[in-house]
Amino acid sequence: MSDHSHDVAAEVRKYMLVFGALLVGTVITVLAAKIHFGSHSINVAVALLIATVKGFLVAAYFMHLI
Repeated sequence: MSDHSHDVAAEVRKYMLVFGALLVGTVITVLAAKIHFGSHSINVAVALLIATVKGFLVAAYFMHLI
């Protein structure tokens, strides 16, 4: 039988940190939506940047791509 031991507490901590980062990202998204950055295209670019970072976190950690 192979030995696949790992620290479960460390894994849970990692997922909770990513979850917290996603919550912070959501708050930043809501706050950024209320700010007018000068033009509509800049607002869209900011929203896409935030969504890209959040999408990376989901794919990298929750879909085990890292």
